[in-house]
Amino acid sequence: MVAPEFSLRLQRGITGGFAPPTPSEIHTVTRPKDQSTLNITSAVRPDGTPQLQDAAPKALALSDNEALVEELHKILKAIPTEQPPGSEDIYGLDTSIFWGSEDLQWVNGGPQGCGGGTSSVKATEEDKKKFQRAVEIVKSLIGKAE
Repeated sequence: MVAPEFSLRLQRGITGGFAPPTPSEIHTVTRPKDQSTLNITSAVRPDGTPQLQDAAPKALALSDNEALVEELHKILKAIPTEQPPGSEDIYGLDTSIFWGSEDLQWVNGGPQGCGGGTSSVKATEEDKKKFQRAVEIVKSLIGKAE
């Protein structure tokens, strides 16, 4: 069963060095408490431009996408995050996912992205495939709302 309330963010562009990373995409998917819709907002930075450009908010029926949201939740519960947070992009996709619900707080990439350190936790090849699937699920939800 899908959490009665959750927030999810996918960010592409999480690796940096001295300077913080420059995101090229930030997508947010939220389910307000006990609502039957998913609210989706996106901000994308076209190549060669300095700032993210917001798109109009969209909505998506939860009933048509419940299985995908449940699959995403299950994946995130099963895969690790880097330790310490923000130390290394252990999935190698320059992408982070944040999930927040009553039963799960999960984020890779740290609040300021990954700063070039080394994580004490490493993702296995299976973990990397699961994370790739998680990214695909989020992008699928975003695409369906467009």
